[in-house]
Amino acid sequence: MYNNKYVNEWVEQMAAMTQPDEIVWLDGSQEEKERLTKQALSTGELIELNQTELPGCYYHKTAENDVARVEHLTFICTEKKEDAGPINNWMEKSAAYAKLGTLFTGSMKGRTMYVIPYIMGPANSEFSKVGIEITDSIYVVLNMRIMTRMGKIAMDMLGDSPNFIKGLHSKGEINPEKRYICHFPEDNAIWSIGSGYGGNVLLGKKCFALRIASWLGRKEGWMAEHMLILGVQDPTGNTQYVSAAFPSACGKTNLAMLIPPKKYQEMGYKVWTVGDDIAWLRIGEDGRLWAVNPESGFFGVAPGTSMKSNPNALLTCKKNTIFTNVAINTADNTVWWEGMGVPAPAEAIDWRGNKWTPDSTEKAAHPNSRFTAPAGQCPCISENWEDPAGVPISAIVFGGRRAKVAPLVYQSFDWEHGVFIGSTMASETTAAATGAVGVVRRDPMAMRPFCGYNMGDYFQHWLEMGKKIPNPPKIFNVNWFRTDENGKFIWPGFGDNLRVLLWILARCNGQVDAVETAIGYVPNPEDIDLEGSGIDLDTLKGLLSIDKDSWTTEVADIEKHLAQFDRLPEEIKNQYEALKKRING
Repeated sequence: MYNNKYVNEWVEQMAAMTQPDEIVWLDGSQEEKERLTKQALSTGELIELNQTELPGCYYHKTAENDVARVEHLTFICTEKKEDAGPINNWMEKSAAYAKLGTLFTGSMKGRTMYVIPYIMGPANSEFSKVGIEITDSIYVVLNMRIMTRMGKIAMDMLGDSPNFIKGLHSKGEINPEKRYICHFPEDNAIWSIGSGYGGNVLLGKKCFALRIASWLGRKEGWMAEHMLILGVQDPTGNTQYVSAAFPSACGKTNLAMLIPPKKYQEMGYKVWTVGDDIAWLRIGEDGRLWAVNPESGFFGVAPGTSMKSNPNALLTCKKNTIFTNVAINTADNTVWWEGMGVPAPAEAIDWRGNKWTPDSTEKAAHPNSRFTAPAGQCPCISENWEDPAGVPISAIVFGGRRAKVAPLVYQSFDWEHGVFIGSTMASETTAAATGAVGVVRRDPMAMRPFCGYNMGDYFQHWLEMGKKIPNPPKIFNVNWFRTDENGKFIWPGFGDNLRVLLWILARCNGQVDAVETAIGYVPNPEDIDLEGSGIDLDTLKGLLSIDKDSWTTEVADIEKHLAQFDRLPEEIKNQYEALKKRING
């Protein structure tokens, strides 16, 4: 037991409701990790993998009905519905407490309650916040050890303060009918019941670091964003940092861990990862926007991760990693998944626990199977990734998957126009995702599922931040996914995306001009280096072209999108009208 009276009182209240057999307070020590791992192995909650090939690695299988985030069961619980806004699921606060209180009552009978103090952000940084998660799952404890700075370090930072985020989780019955992930931003609280899957139960991640933190950021004058952070080091040793927001399936982790093409490696360029998923941004004393990655691990999607698509991610999870819902290679007790880039094992245990062979009709690994790996193990982790001051951001990049509409890259006219671009961000669905191809799904700032309050107010907060940042980052939009008439991607992507990042940074540094168009500033084609890329100047000109008919359709679709927001800022309406006028002449 720690000696913060606010924490102790709250834990006592939650224990009285959930009625655990015992309470274990976690200190974050190595001895504790070994003890809990041993315990999880004895119950079958974890399976030990080949410790020669994958030292410190373990496997976990979730229930078949519990394999992903459940957006339709995720609620923002405020007193007034309009504070949650039109695109969040809302439950009235007191009604939510009553409903979930019934489910939590006695939910830990026969179980152990674990109390996890943790920090989001580097220890002792002004960016950072303390959370306490109560859970009845060892799997959650061992994942939180990787994803956060956990244990005594957090209580030392909290001291006697009452300012911590209260997270309550119970597996309950792992029943989709009794599953809720509820956020109470007015109370700094999160209650999650009925799930054991990471995205619903690692409460420091999307629940705290985005939904609750976005509310806090608005109140306190900073930003919590669904963004990667990377550094590009030039041959002189100077590093500039970029943060970028993409919807899922748009290559966010691949960009965060980009490996420069051979030509650029030989010139001395390096790319450093600060974070792959979440950025907390504040205005620094020098008037620039500074960012930290609040997490200390990666909770990455395994399928598709290979030595071709993302060598750094694959190398990161070679040790001290928890794999969830992948397949186990029966021959050597290692892991395998589709798109790993190595031949399928002759025989495996699939994510459901059944025997699997290459002739099986079902997938071996669940499409949303995961690895939880310490960020510090990443071969390209930045030396500044845990700097309490964060890193200064030169450019903010938005992006999506568009077959025809958006050019390879363009720059906003100014901050306000950049916020408009972010507010209308879109991706087209792929067949793999939904069965319907080319359906446009708009995901403002990639925050649609993660904004903890009314999205119209969220746009307003972006606009207000722009007025307060003396030296704001420049804002860009990228699209790696333009296709030719056969549906093949034209731009090579992956490491070659560095060519576009270098143009972006050249614009930030005032080193190149651009062409003003109806949608923003587009590169002069000769300013993007193509040597060794496999595409020629004419192809690049096509990638940078703006098709008026496509944009006329786009403008109409944007109008429908913006109509759903009840508190849409005037500036966004004006930006829309200005775009419409520029496109329609």
